[in-house]
Amino acid sequence: MHGAGALPRLDRPRLASAAALLLLLAGVWQLGGGLYIHAKAMLAQILVRSAWERTLAGERQAKPWPWADTWPVARLSVPEQDVDLFILAGANGRTIAFGPGYVFGTALPGEDGNSVIGGHRDTHLRFLRDTKVGTEIRVQRADGAWRRYRVEAAAVLDQEDLWITRQDGPTRMTLVTCYPFDALRPGGPQRYVVFAEGI
Repeated sequence: MHGAGALPRLDRPRLASAAALLLLLAGVWQLGGGLYIHAKAMLAQILVRSAWERTLAGERQAKPWPWADTWPVARLSVPEQDVDLFILAGANGRTIAFGPGYVFGTALPGEDGNSVIGGHRDTHLRFLRDTKVGTEIRVQRADGAWRRYRVEAAAVLDQEDLWITRQDGPTRMTLVTCYPFDALRPGGPQRYVVFAEGI
């Protein structure tokens, strides 16, 4: 029996059940957020594929949806890894949510020079984690022609290492994503960079 002003005894099984329910709901919320990101990325590539087909038919800057501020500039294929993606114009945060993005001011993918492509490590550019030296990468340009590249090297660099965008040297493609691949928080100062030369 409780005296006046005494606190009631806590029901430990109920408290444990409530705590377990809260943890479960938090886990479902986190999982749902992660699944949403992947679902959005996959759906976007379907819409971008349609815009790419219009590009191949001659339409300039074919937008994948009416309010898009980007458009496909190339198609990227890595047959060895079953990768087939569309590269979008621009590499800002909005664009790379929907696909790998071409860095303006560098060579267009498939053209002479150094084409720099950026993207997220947990969606479109996740395949870079398993890409080895010697892997062939293919790029289809807007005119329908394909160009082949071979991976020559990979490195972990600082995000401030902007020399990777230079246009001197051989024709190449530079693919950039955040590092490490299994980090719990997005961003960070390190980048995983794959260098592929035209063949």
